[in-house]
Parts: sequence; structure tokens; C-alpha cells
Amino acid sequence: MAISSTPTAAALLLITILFLLTTQGTPLSSDTIVSELSSLRSQSSTGVVHLTDSLLRRILSLPTPRPFHSLIFFDAHQLHSKPELSLPTLKSEFSLVSSSFQSNNPNENPELFFFDIEFQESQTSFALFGVNSLPHIRLIPPTASDLKSDSIQMDASDLSRMAESMAEFIESRTKLSVGPINRPPIISKKQIMFIVAVVLIWTPFFVKKLISGNTIFNDKNIWMAGAIFVYFFSVSGAMFNIIRKMPMFMADRQDPSKLVFFTRARGCNWGLRVLDRFLVYDCGAIAGVCYSRAGESEEQDCAEIGDDFCAVCIVLGSQEGGFLG
Repeated sequence: MAISSTPTAAALLLITILFLLTTQGTPLSSDTIVSELSSLRSQSSTGVVHLTDSLLRRILSLPTPRPFHSLIFFDAHQLHSKPELSLPTLKSEFSLVSSSFQSNNPNENPELFFFDIEFQESQTSFALFGVNSLPHIRLIPPTASDLKSDSIQMDASDLSRMAESMAEFIESRTKLSVGPINRPPIISKKQIMFIVAVVLIWTPFFVKKLISGNTIFNDKNIWMAGAIFVYFFSVSGAMFNIIRKMPMFMADRQDPSKLVFFTRARGCNWGLRVLDRFLVYDCGAIAGVCYSRAGESEEQDCAEIGDDFCAVCIVLGSQEGGFLG
């Protein structure tokens, strides 16, 4: 009896072990995972799901092809202090793409999920993807089985355009349309309403002062300064230098400790030449104005100021001729 009972107990034990193994080894259904991810996404304000090692294992347990794409942003909180990586900015842009995709494609939400994963929490997942540098964004296609070889990494050089480049990467790899990026306005609606209210209250007082001539717009000196400023940019070439990013000076090739502000080369000069031309031309114009006012009102002060400006123009003109060689 003891012999006969031993095989029976062994058979029962074997059946129990097989049942447990079968139960644990049964893969989760796609609908279960999609429902879980949709629930996690609805709890996020931006639609980005926080990915962990356990959640990634459940996603990978689904048979291929899976019913959705997975876009993962790899993050490391200890590297947020390094400005050259711009991880907080890129993560914010990633969240912006996620929220824009949800608002623009409410019917295609289950086809693409956005995830972020943190290094300290999920070092195993980082190793599975072979991620050893940041910033890093990777797409897992529905047919991917090997995370290193089958997933698609976004080129780091494409991140310069932030959310727009991320959207182009998604559309080119998944054939899904992200739609326009819905950036939040720089000024909120409450701030706009406050500014409009201030302008409406201030407008009657401004009109009253404008009519009475007590504003800066009635000051001839302001208009003269504005005219000189416009003349400076139009004649001296300052706008050209700003657009072309012309350097103000260069280091001397023979002696790097010295700076070269002017060059004798033909057809070439540095940005500081703009200031020299500005002083020559504008001082000459101001001297002419002072002389004309002195002729009209016979004020000796204006004549003296005109003499001083002429002297400055002569000195600067001789210097510019020397610089030109």
C-alpha cells in the first residue's frame, strides 16, 4: 500500500507542478496589455507612460506582431544638470509630441504608445536595448523580437528641431500621422485678458496726454535720436554684420595675445569698422544740423558744438583713411 500510494502522490504532485507552470507560462492577451497601457496613459497629463522593467517584460511577452508601436525616451535624472545634453528640454518636447498625437488622432491612440524610462529604476532595460549614452529615443516596431537589432534608434543629430523632428521620425517609421504640434501659448488667456484691460484703462489717459503734447512722441529729440539710429543701420552696414554674424575683431595670427580691429585687406574688414563709420557719418550729420540751427537762431552755443563735431569728424576721417591704408 505504501508502494501503491507513492506513485499516486507523485502523479498528483507532477500534475500540480505542470498546472502551475502552464498557468504562469501562459502569455498575456493583447487586449489586456492594451487596456492596461491605455489606463496608464489616461492617468498621465501628457499621455506618456512611465516604463519599468516589469512592464517592459509584459509588453515583450506578447506574440509578434504586437498591435501597437512603442516609442521610448531614455532618461537619467542625474544627468539633468548637464546643459549640453538638454534632457529636461527634450523630455518636455517628447511629452508635447505625445499630447499632440492624442489630441490630433483620438481614434489611433492604441496604435502608438509613448514611454519614458529612468536609468536608476530600470538598468536592466537599458542593458537590453544597449543604451550607453543620452539623449536616446528608440522605437519598438510591432514585429520586433530582439530589442537591440529590431528596434529603431532616432539619430541624435535630428533632435535639434525638437518636437517637429520627433514627429517626422514617427511618421516616417510608423506611417502614422502625428499632426500639428500643439504648443502652449506663450501668454495665457488670463494674462491676455489682464493686458487688454490695462490697455483699455490706460488708452483715454494716453490720448489726453497725446493731444496736450505731453508724451515722448511730441519730443523732437526722440525723433532726432530715432532718425540717427535708422541712419546708422542703413549707412554703416550694421544690419549686414548682424545678419552675417561678422566678428567685431580677430586675434592676430602672429601674436595671439593681440587683437586686430581693422585690416588692410581690400574688400574685407571687421565689425568694429561699423562703429567707426557710424561716428564719422553721424557726427558729420549732427554738425550740419547744429550749423543750420545756429544760422537760424544765431546761437553761438550751436556753432561751437558744430565746430567740435567737425573736429571729431576730421580726426575720425583721418583715422579711417589710415585704416584703409
